[in-house]
Amino acid sequence: MTEPAKTAATLDSPPPDAAEHTSARARRVIWLLLAAAFVLILNETIMAVALSKLMHSLRIDASTAQWLSTAFMLTMAVVIPVTGFLLQRLNTRPIFIGAMAFFSLGTLTAASAPGFEVLLVGRVLQACGTAVIIPLLMNTIMTMVPPAERGKMMGNISIVISVAPAIGPTISGVVLSFLSWRWMFWLVLPIALVVGFIGYRQIENVGEPKKVPIDVFSVVLSALGFGGLIYGLSRIGEGGRTGGGSHSSPVAMWIALSVGVVGLVVFVWRQLMLQRDDRALLDLRTFKAGNFTITVVILLICMATLFGTVILLPIYTQQVLHLSPLSTGLLLLPGGLVMGVMGPVVGRIFDRFGPRILVVPGAVVITVIMFLLTLVDEHTSPYSLLAGHILLSAGLAALMTPLFTAGLGSVKPELTPHGSAIVATCQQVAGAAGTALFVTVMAIQVAASKAAGAGQAASLTDGVRAAFTVGLVISLLAVVGAFFVRKPPEAAESTAH
Repeated sequence: MTEPAKTAATLDSPPPDAAEHTSARARRVIWLLLAAAFVLILNETIMAVALSKLMHSLRIDASTAQWLSTAFMLTMAVVIPVTGFLLQRLNTRPIFIGAMAFFSLGTLTAASAPGFEVLLVGRVLQACGTAVIIPLLMNTIMTMVPPAERGKMMGNISIVISVAPAIGPTISGVVLSFLSWRWMFWLVLPIALVVGFIGYRQIENVGEPKKVPIDVFSVVLSALGFGGLIYGLSRIGEGGRTGGGSHSSPVAMWIALSVGVVGLVVFVWRQLMLQRDDRALLDLRTFKAGNFTITVVILLICMATLFGTVILLPIYTQQVLHLSPLSTGLLLLPGGLVMGVMGPVVGRIFDRFGPRILVVPGAVVITVIMFLLTLVDEHTSPYSLLAGHILLSAGLAALMTPLFTAGLGSVKPELTPHGSAIVATCQQVAGAAGTALFVTVMAIQVAASKAAGAGQAASLTDGVRAAFTVGLVISLLAVVGAFFVRKPPEAAESTAH
């Protein structure tokens, strides 16, 4: 067989339940996807500390600069639901090549952008590629990895999801200390091109595509629903971060939220109708698996808590404790690294003992840390925050891999592409919702404290404590749900044998 023919061939290894170990070819595909996902997620977070420099360089205000993050999230929200269709309709190889091409083109466009408008287009193109990779990676693992080894493989995803966002702001801070903002993209571009070229030469197709129709009306409803919801939530978060609280652009915010809610309601109704004939854009029959539903709910709670905490801690450390941005980035770095180191270990424990031994202690740890964060004041030691963030990250690490694996493993194989897209979509919505919730609660309390005569630092401390109190309440729901997470029957049987 010639090299091109070999590359384009479909993996013909036995189905997961018949194989004792993941084939070498499947591992190669998964590691290529992991490398791509790492680069793409790293890019998503390096923008976090660059907005102020971009404002000065491009001569734009804060509300305009925030669109570089908002447009990225909006594009992700619109594209991810469509990946369920793409994963069924197309082979792995063209999806991967297309995603890396979009991302590389977007990175080149952003790096060479003469002004804000072209930079925004570059970020949208980057988001189109990023939105596809994680669902593709999850679907590949659930398709090609035997049930008894899925925890370990999902643990590798945890490394990508946790380490890349953790080191992104730190790398960005170092780059911006010595170079212009364009180098954040110029340094990423060759890495993306190398990963894309290796994938072009080496990646092989997983599974067999099938002809499935796409409902254009569902795509429009998905864009209006998820896009409107995330845009509205992001407007709340942007307002709070810039001092405007929930009163920033209230008309646009409420219109977006209303469009989002109505769009989602009609979208759900449309999918319930279409799935009767297997034509749904996102097949909601995945939620008939009770284990999947429980894990998605807990994931929503965890992602909302994680994003809300990640937003609040830098505000608190810089404006109350007066730490520099670089010191704040270094303070948050160890927690992300801990999550990465724990990923494979947690995966092996899941494969052997199931999810409950991990998710219950993980949820408890998160709840305890959220309680301790409600006690911060103007004199809290940064080292206490460092220890708390590391423990919080350890708790999240104990939850993420088991939830991904148990949830997707409980879905019927033919619905796995839809399950992967639903999980990725929920992550985006939960991140935006968590940010909006925490920032809004903080802003309301800050205003109340200032009205009562408190100073700036004291008011902000009160606001942070109030937001973490809300985080504590919702984390208690995760503790309750953790007791109901079970190992998928298929995986339990494989472990027993």
